[in-house]
Amino acid sequence: MVTWIDALARTRRTIAGAISRFIKPGAPRDGGSLEELEETLLLADVPAPLVSKLIQDLDKAYGGLRVSKKEMLQKVLVESLRASDSFSWPVESDPFSVLVVGVNGSGKTTTCAKLAHLAMKQGRNPLLAATDTFRAAGAHQLKLWAETVGCDVVAGAQGADAAAVAYDALDAAMARGRDTVIVDTAGRMHTKEPLMKELQKVRGAMAKRVPGAPRETWIVLDATLGQNAVMQAKVFHEATALTGVIVSKLDGSSKAGFVFSISREMGLPIRFVGLGEKMDELVPFDPDQFVSALMNVEVPTTTT
Repeated sequence: MVTWIDALARTRRTIAGAISRFIKPGAPRDGGSLEELEETLLLADVPAPLVSKLIQDLDKAYGGLRVSKKEMLQKVLVESLRASDSFSWPVESDPFSVLVVGVNGSGKTTTCAKLAHLAMKQGRNPLLAATDTFRAAGAHQLKLWAETVGCDVVAGAQGADAAAVAYDALDAAMARGRDTVIVDTAGRMHTKEPLMKELQKVRGAMAKRVPGAPRETWIVLDATLGQNAVMQAKVFHEATALTGVIVSKLDGSSKAGFVFSISREMGLPIRFVGLGEKMDELVPFDPDQFVSALMNVEVPTTTT
């Protein structure tokens, strides 16, 4: 099982030297250590406005500091992620539906299967919907994952109307007594307007079958893309209002600092992160765990 410490190893190597020199007890008060810290955080794709504020706060805090520099740095980083409150699957009379979107190669279909697995572990009875009708391989891949997870799947034939498949999935969930529907959509480039408009058709079809559906719309972002992933999310957000983010491939990224941009620039909660490739390695996002692993320190029991 990959841990937070394991998953953030590449990003931590990028910033470890500057952080360790900055938080070292007895380190001199000079602009050099702050400048180095600023540069390395930017290299890890921590957003520039957050880095600027962080450096200002740390600079001001040197005089009469009541907590250590390590605690101060940790506190500021964690607080910048507080928009990511913990998610719990709700109990509703109608199936709770999640529309999962993203670009090709982001790990979206695998993430949908992992979400279903996670929901089942928490006592849910999910159904997967394969609305990627552009590629025969898209639906086939989700069917294979559904067999592995042990849950139902509704899929359309290649070339079928994706919106109709989403409608049928909700219909099947209601008929079979399933309480959760996870809709995997076709991977699409965020710059292709016709494909983005199709997402709106899928949403409309879902709402016709279950008023208010989908309850959540989550985008899967590839952590290895850094700030480029945030740009993708912004375009998707304009086309179909997002309610949350799932970060995939965290273990392969040296730019995990982009995670701070999601909260700061978009105000979207990070729901889950992929720490590794195995089924159990999609976990709820935990700001304390993330920052502690980034800094290679123990998770604090309290926040000062």
